[in-house]
Amino acid sequence: MAERTRTSLARLGLTEPWAEQTLAELGWWVEDRPVAGAEPIMWALARSPDPDLALRQVERFAKAAGDWRAVDAELRTDLGLRGRMLALLGASTALGDHLVTHPDRWRLLADGPERHDPPPDLARRAANLLRAVGADPDAPASGGPGGARAQMTGAAAITALRTAYRDELLGLAGADLAAVGETSLPVMEVDEVAAQLADLAAAAIRAALAVALEEVDPPDDVRLAVIGMGKCGGHELNYVSDVDVIFVAEGDTQAASRLASRVMRIAGEACFQVDANLRPEGRQGALVRTLDGHVSYYKRWAKTWEFQALLKARPIAGDEELGAAYTEAVAPMVWNAASRDDFVQDVQAMRRRVEEHVRPEHADRELKLGRGGLRDVEFAVQLLQLVHGRTDESLRSPSTLEALAALAEGGYVGRDDGANLAASYRFLRLLEHRLQLQRMRRTHLLPAKDDTDGLRWLARAARLRPDGRHDVVGVLLTEWSRNARRVRRLHEKLFYRPLLQSVSRLSPEESRLSEKAAAARLKALGWASPEGALGHLRALTGGVSRAASIQQTLLPVLLEELAATPDPDRGLLAYRQVSEALATTPWYLRLLRDEGLVAERLMRLLGTSALVPDLLVRAPEILRVLAAPNPGQPDELKRDPAVVGQWLLAAVARQHDLTSAVASARSMRRHEMLRVACADLLGALTVAEVCEALSTVWVAVLRATLDATVKEISAGEPPKARIAVIGMGRLGGAELAYSSDADVLFVCEPADESITDAQAVKFATTVVEAVRRQLGAPSPDPALQVDADLRPEGRSGPLVRTLHSYREYYARWAEVWEAQALLRARPVAGDPELGRRFMELIEPIRYPADGLTTAQVTEIRRIKARVDDERLPRGADRSTHTKLGHGGLADVEWTVQLLQLQHAGDIPELRTTSTLEGLREAAEAGLIAAEDAAELRAGWETATRARNAIMLVKGKPGDQLPRSGRELAAVAAALGYPADGDPGRFLDDYRRTTRRARTVVERVFYGWDS
Repeated sequence: MAERTRTSLARLGLTEPWAEQTLAELGWWVEDRPVAGAEPIMWALARSPDPDLALRQVERFAKAAGDWRAVDAELRTDLGLRGRMLALLGASTALGDHLVTHPDRWRLLADGPERHDPPPDLARRAANLLRAVGADPDAPASGGPGGARAQMTGAAAITALRTAYRDELLGLAGADLAAVGETSLPVMEVDEVAAQLADLAAAAIRAALAVALEEVDPPDDVRLAVIGMGKCGGHELNYVSDVDVIFVAEGDTQAASRLASRVMRIAGEACFQVDANLRPEGRQGALVRTLDGHVSYYKRWAKTWEFQALLKARPIAGDEELGAAYTEAVAPMVWNAASRDDFVQDVQAMRRRVEEHVRPEHADRELKLGRGGLRDVEFAVQLLQLVHGRTDESLRSPSTLEALAALAEGGYVGRDDGANLAASYRFLRLLEHRLQLQRMRRTHLLPAKDDTDGLRWLARAARLRPDGRHDVVGVLLTEWSRNARRVRRLHEKLFYRPLLQSVSRLSPEESRLSEKAAAARLKALGWASPEGALGHLRALTGGVSRAASIQQTLLPVLLEELAATPDPDRGLLAYRQVSEALATTPWYLRLLRDEGLVAERLMRLLGTSALVPDLLVRAPEILRVLAAPNPGQPDELKRDPAVVGQWLLAAVARQHDLTSAVASARSMRRHEMLRVACADLLGALTVAEVCEALSTVWVAVLRATLDATVKEISAGEPPKARIAVIGMGRLGGAELAYSSDADVLFVCEPADESITDAQAVKFATTVVEAVRRQLGAPSPDPALQVDADLRPEGRSGPLVRTLHSYREYYARWAEVWEAQALLRARPVAGDPELGRRFMELIEPIRYPADGLTTAQVTEIRRIKARVDDERLPRGADRSTHTKLGHGGLADVEWTVQLLQLQHAGDIPELRTTSTLEGLREAAEAGLIAAEDAAELRAGWETATRARNAIMLVKGKPGDQLPRSGRELAAVAAALGYPADGDPGRFLDDYRRTTRRARTVVERVFYGWDS
């Protein structure tokens, strides 16, 4: 019998060992069954979110209540009381404590005079709270002329207001939870609960203002209006939330500030925290401003996010005329915010701030700020209101759900999308309300997945039930996941899908945006030419082909990614061009559809770089390396440059004629250049790795082309000369950029004793000229300019010399600048033995045993100064010129080269062609302080990365950083700065880094402090 009793109680959800005794003491249980008439109570108790908690709280209440028998009798007959009380006591320990402390308040939960139909409105709640502090609810509004004042002040007023506020919460929460305890009772929708909570907050502010007036006693001319913001202003407040407000006043503003401050303190101690940080200038701004002061600020200084916040502004307390004047004054500015130049940047910055508030360990449990959470819906709805509410006044509701319904009704979002998002929003708000009710604490965090008891309580409080496949916890997790996924796509659904519906041949029942509305939305999302963008969308989605169908599926996601890039206009044009060029490539769209990372990365590349799409059209296969590597497989985006070079040499060697060989070499260089550009823009390679990769492929192309040309010109005969190609400049230093030419010297010698030097030079010159012509010829592939201007006598000297001729020239005529140029010489192609002997020849020239004379150092400094003056383009900004600017490439490289010329004769470690290696060795040798070396290294790397970024962004070489605009934003984004951030931050960082490097150059190279 005892075992059967425990089983029966367990079936009712009562698992604690004291449950049976407690039930018997309450008069609801006898032996192993409910007493007569108590069965409905037991079933209501069983439906409570936590039956054990509900029973424990009933026990506490029964002991505190002086009329428990009357309550018991009502519970047996009053369906409403039973459902409200038992559900409430199993859902909220905080309100249970209030009921135990004030046991007479149980009548607020009963079906009787205390319950109202319709439910209490703002006026009724305000009257209740005003009466609680001794204020006349029929008097004019507090804060205006002759406004109501409380008779109670200080701690007594706060206690009275707190009790009255909790009484109102008790009745509202009981109505909210009633259908949990008794399923036949009406369900109170979450938006109605939220609206009543907002009214209750407004009523509490009115009562607090009445108390504050009595305490502060401001002059008669002081008028104060309280403007509700955020969820309170939007009529969608939570059970536990800060109440955002703005204070506007007329008259003595100092007295008004004291009054507003006292209102915040009274409400904060009695009911909830009042947050005035949405006021102009936030925490740093004045707590109270006049109406003119507010208007002046919003006209001159306000950011877009402030107008976004003002969407929900409404007067909730104080002087009604002043409150109405405030909302009337700010409304025109709110509805013109989307036309501001900084609209997109401000919106993106706000999104980023929201995401930054989510702790990583809470990301998958965060109802409000997480991906797929409440803020996603609210944010998107507000943006659509700002964009389209300028011309459509039906969208100007402060309520998220009302605005979403209006957007669907007006065709700005699909009806199904609007209905689904509204359902998800209500579900998420319901969970949020239940979580906060439990202990009346501010929280938006779901219980952890291993907290089964917490999840079960939440599921039952949210009226979820097992569905045959899952228990109640499983249903909750499934519903949470489903709704979060649905909301997670909200930007695609709300922003981009209607754009496609307006330009595509979709089903007639789909809502379409007008041309004007579609263009307005694109402009607000960052497109400078909305009409052009609509044309691209029509071209991509027009027709009934499978490709058009896939594009209709892809484009909402792609447009969202593009909108976050520096130049979405160029990105969309590039995407159209790439799609048209690859129209017959069967796997292209399938790859974008099935590999989300590829699509995401491609949009980032196209919206940032002009170089990538130009190369991509002829190298579409590179898209495959944008996919995430398979587990255990190498990342194709970061291939070993040496391996790539070997592939290129082998592929070119298989060609049967010179034209095919060169075409193959140039094609593979294009492919590799594109891979490096993608990896660079995506942050997968360091600047040193980029330079190494570009230099390696250049050397491989040069080597392969030279071999093929020698073979072609020799026509089956032994070649008449051995040829070596000596890399100079950036090629020699393995520091090539995307736009770099290949600086080289050509050396030859007769192949055997039967051939004269003249014959060898003639043969070698024919070969070299053919190499230069083939690599520099017009072609769809990027040209490769082979520059031999660093040869003896420059352009007027012979293109090719024998080793003996070089020896004679350097012995008789070499100048200090030529020794400096030879510091970066290394063999890169041709006969390795001849290259080695050339290096032996120039060793004493570039690494003089005695270093440099004072006159030679002066000459190098003079040449450097002349180069800086003569070669800097007219109108260039020396602070942001990457090559010749202060602290730029030339400054650092000349400084390192001067140290090498002075000391490499004695210090072999300095004998390197690499700028950074030379700098490191100079520091280790004590020739330069470690901190100075670090500043020079930072300057060189920063300038190199910036110079590369200019080429990537513009698609053509350049040394001058853009001064402003989208190109500057794109350069900053290419260097890893946030695409939606301020590009001025990048310029500041660049100038600061290069300025520090210049300071070292002035001391080490010019010796200005010696």
